[in-house]
Amino acid sequence: MASRFVQRLSGALGIAFGTGAGVFLVDGRPDGAAIACVGAVAAALAAMGRGDQGIAAARHAGPDANVLLGEVLDVIAEPVLLVRGGVVTCANTAARALLGRHIVGEDVRVAIRHPAAADRLTSGAALPGRPVELVGLGTPDQRWEMRTGETADGARIVHLVDQSGNYAAEKMRVDFVANASHELRTPLASILGFIETLNEEAGEDPGLRRRFLDVMFAEARRMQRLVEDLISLSRIEAEKYRLPGERLSLSELLEDVAAEIAAAHSPRAQDVGVTIEPDLPEVVGDEAQLSQLLHNLIGNAMKYGRAGSPVTVVLGLDPSNLLRLTVSDEGEGIAPQHIPRLTERFYRVDPGRSRSVGGTGLGLAIVKHIVERHRGRLDIVSRVGIGTSVTVALPPADALAEAGVIKG
Repeated sequence: MASRFVQRLSGALGIAFGTGAGVFLVDGRPDGAAIACVGAVAAALAAMGRGDQGIAAARHAGPDANVLLGEVLDVIAEPVLLVRGGVVTCANTAARALLGRHIVGEDVRVAIRHPAAADRLTSGAALPGRPVELVGLGTPDQRWEMRTGETADGARIVHLVDQSGNYAAEKMRVDFVANASHELRTPLASILGFIETLNEEAGEDPGLRRRFLDVMFAEARRMQRLVEDLISLSRIEAEKYRLPGERLSLSELLEDVAAEIAAAHSPRAQDVGVTIEPDLPEVVGDEAQLSQLLHNLIGNAMKYGRAGSPVTVVLGLDPSNLLRLTVSDEGEGIAPQHIPRLTERFYRVDPGRSRSVGGTGLGLAIVKHIVERHRGRLDIVSRVGIGTSVTVALPPADALAEAGVIKG
């Protein structure tokens, strides 16, 4: 099966071959550029398949073949090196950017400072073999997959594929499954324990039975909220790259949400103060998602602000003509090291407190994805002992229409 590297290399060499052949035909006689091109193609064929035709062509390649091959390799976006006798003889632009411009002419063990790479490239074993995983090239967190091949004349081709994104996605998936399982297992264990107790003598005491049933109901509601948030997050992510097509007034939506919070008779509902600038432009948005964003932000401020302290909600235009929504509370605040991770799924600064106030750990993750879908920006500022402000900036509908993002 051809790898992505083989596909890109063969495509680039096809262009080079066409160019060289063109020179050959126009002049009507063998030209140096054409011969060099044939040599480059031969070397590539040997690396790709090592078939009989490729090997035969490689043996008759001209002296400029490696020069042309180096130019062709520069077309490839991923790092590629050619190694002869343990020395790097050719490296494309991506390889020089990753490993340094000095690597050409160096021992490959110095160019790629990794024990696993050195073992593969100096072992004398037949190539290609299984890809080798390399960690720490470029930056400490980057993960690369080194693939190797061999030309007919014994040169070795090294192809580095950045797998950092795939690794991060897989780690996120594993963490998500583990966290979701834990969050569901805890209330479920409580419910099962209380049911078992009620089936015994404790069920005969009306007062104790009532207290246990209340706890079971609260735990079941917690699981329900978690499942609802998981479903909501999944739907938002599925639509992440599709801009909503509905124009709506964020001012009116905020007024509706404030009225809903007041009607719910929450103990902190009277602490919420809403200020809306007049004559604000419409936005392009999903009404249900923007309503959820407002509920999540105001709800968080009510939960984590000090009792009796104000929750301030301000909607207006900023100097760059973006609609800016800011929700501020006066609470314990958040230490700086936690702020970059607040929008991660299930991340909590204080897990015990978050669960005690009914948090699922998904509220700000949902907010983040809603903001991204609406082409906006999210900013969180907090000072320990003073409070937290969350700001969402959204582009007006007319600005998106002028930019051609939506139809006017």
